[in-house]
Amino acid sequence: MLSRSLVMERPRATSGVTRASLWDALALGTDAWDALLARATSPSPFMSWGWHRAWADSAPPEELAASGVLLVHGADRALHAVVPVRMCRVRFHRVWVRALNWAIGDIGCPDQLDVLALAEADMRSLAAAIEAMPWEIIVLDNLVERAPNAERLCAALAARGHAIRRSPLWSCPRLELPRSWDVYLATLSANRRQILRRKERSLFRDHAAAVVDYGEDRLDEGWGHLLRLHEQRWDGAGGGAFRDPRSERLQRQFAGEMAKQKRLWLSTLDLEGQPAAVWYGFTSGDTVYFYQGGRDPRWERESVGQVLMGMMIQRAIQQGFRTFNFLRGDDRYKQQWTSDGHMTHEAVIFRSGWRGRWLRALDTMAALRARVGARV
Repeated sequence: MLSRSLVMERPRATSGVTRASLWDALALGTDAWDALLARATSPSPFMSWGWHRAWADSAPPEELAASGVLLVHGADRALHAVVPVRMCRVRFHRVWVRALNWAIGDIGCPDQLDVLALAEADMRSLAAAIEAMPWEIIVLDNLVERAPNAERLCAALAARGHAIRRSPLWSCPRLELPRSWDVYLATLSANRRQILRRKERSLFRDHAAAVVDYGEDRLDEGWGHLLRLHEQRWDGAGGGAFRDPRSERLQRQFAGEMAKQKRLWLSTLDLEGQPAAVWYGFTSGDTVYFYQGGRDPRWERESVGQVLMGMMIQRAIQQGFRTFNFLRGDDRYKQQWTSDGHMTHEAVIFRSGWRGRWLRALDTMAALRARVGARV
């Protein structure tokens, strides 16, 4: 891992761009970051102050030391962009290279990212500041479709002679929410519509059923239900989103921040007074994001997870949200709710010069071998 000095060195004379430690950038506060996020084309919660603060609190010291933030200010000194990055050594087609990546990496599966910037942010100055750093490749992964700010940055880097490669990564199913639950049900097959209505009606008729929401005052209780029921969903095999203690710490910290901002959706479907299914997600802008859930296998025949998912979609419609985002993974249960999906993608930037051309050639050969292997 590279030292903090590589990120914290005195910046070149690039107008409007300064470097700061991640902690100094976080000290700007949630309002400064989220004012930019509010004007983003796709305001992913994983670009927010809350996610970066949770990541910083859960990160090992060496990763924090290698992380920093490029701050772009306009002529009026207003903040135009916050770009958290990290220098690290990575294996790229079996070759160790110096890479510049998002500070947060892929811990916790952050999706649908973009450069956190206003449309008027000076990407040419940002590209010049990035060029002054000692990278061989830049990896901007988990980008949202179209990612306008990342595209502008890539164009600015390409204009300086660096090569760009783009490739698809993950399918992220999402549901464009209609004006009512009945309108949504009408888009489903008659059989699917009948199953959803029957399952929910049977649960509430035959059992003492209730949906319980967990806010800031009951977060520990709700979080405990999430971990337990998520583990049970994996039959106690140690799988799932929270098997990595660091990822669980990050998510717990982030959930706390979302609870403070009244953007946490953590709910259980209780039967006979005991949680039978749990749903965890959060909101950003006009979108509800589903992150994880779990269920008690004793209630498998009653489809408790499916019923709770349907109720959360109903809630999103009733509260006026426009999109229900299932995040990465084209799982079968997600396809039951929507056939619409968007792809995240990756942009890899190769530094100009012989070393970058060699790495680009390795990358091209690897892609060719993968295509040939897929045909066999």
